[in-house]
Amino acid sequence: MDETMQAWARQVAEKELSDVLPRRWAHSQGAGARAAGLGPALAGDAALLAAAAVLHDVGYAPRLAGTGFHPLDGARFLRDEHGADERLVRLVANHSFALLEAEERGLREVLEREFPLLDEPLLVDALVYCDMMTTPDGEQTTAENRVTEVLGRYGADSLVGRFVRRASPEIFAAVARVEAVLVAQPRQGYVPER
Repeated sequence: MDETMQAWARQVAEKELSDVLPRRWAHSQGAGARAAGLGPALAGDAALLAAAAVLHDVGYAPRLAGTGFHPLDGARFLRDEHGADERLVRLVANHSFALLEAEERGLREVLEREFPLLDEPLLVDALVYCDMMTTPDGEQTTAENRVTEVLGRYGADSLVGRFVRRASPEIFAAVARVEAVLVAQPRQGYVPER
């Protein structure tokens, strides 16, 4: 995957989100910016992460909302309408511990069958990092503040709230693992936000 794939991913996400869900588009752009900062830590998968980060929420687009579960809807769209790279599709389908939310929605078996989780822990964690370190407006934040924001927006007892409460220890652990890699491979001018 190269810069051409990144440009394609950005174009697809912008087309599907910018007009109908401008705030979701801002978040997607911010997640893409976080991915750009992780490039050196991911070596050959930097472009794949960048594409997944900008596309991770494409399934929120109203025209794509077949199940109402955005990771599944987005992955199906990328697979069926674009014939996208399998690893990219599986990352989008499983971003930020989507299996736990799929379980809340009664869709876990469907998600696991159609889009098995990649056995690439750093890449999976890196996408969690990009998503959960980005506010709805695309700004950088901490994972703790992001979880608090999501719970405040949806309500702690909502389906999304229950999922986020269950997933938060895993989210924090994934972010910590990525930050540990970044600290081990410091880049000029970059300091992980704490």
